[in-house]
Amino acid sequence: MRFVLDELLQKISELLILMASSCEQNLNNAFEAFRTHDKEKALAIYKNDYDLSSKAREIESLCIKTILRQQPVAKDMLIISATLKLVRDVERIGTQAISIAELISSFNFSYRGDEILLIEKMSEEAIEMVKNSVDSFITKNEDQARAVIKHDSVVDKYFNLIKLALIREIRKSEDTDGSLPLDVLMIAKYLERIGDHSCNVAKCTLYMISGELS
Repeated sequence: MRFVLDELLQKISELLILMASSCEQNLNNAFEAFRTHDKEKALAIYKNDYDLSSKAREIESLCIKTILRQQPVAKDMLIISATLKLVRDVERIGTQAISIAELISSFNFSYRGDEILLIEKMSEEAIEMVKNSVDSFITKNEDQARAVIKHDSVVDKYFNLIKLALIREIRKSEDTDGSLPLDVLMIAKYLERIGDHSCNVAKCTLYMISGELS
């Protein structure tokens, strides 16, 4: 029955929104902790018991059950198959947000190299990509999805600027603690990967709309 299928699709959408919102909130909170030097807040994010893996599997299981029991066709099948593709990227975004929080929980905030400001700006761009990519999927907004994919170059630009700033810092201060630049670089790398996963989510939007893989 169409009513049952619509209910299942709505449930899948609700679970996806809940999972994506949690990932986005963790990322926001992690960089709020970074800006305010709040290690305890970052540690609380890292220790949060929200089980991303089980939430992702729950969505995948419901998608598969919907396919087997309701045999959706055409656009409904595109929605389900696109959801199966993007849920792994949302899970990775969440995992990387938690990894960033772990690094921030032990960060040496006495260090104030140029790359710190760059990290803050990069985080704002990456967080915006996460939000817009998920929004594009939920609202089936093709223009918004394409804008997310295009915006990835901005996040990549910040990653390259941070690498260059770190190289200059290391050359300038031979006695600098080697672990700190590595922490900065790891945070930047996680953000760069979050941008990539956001692009994948946006591509799932385009696939859901057009039926064509990009």
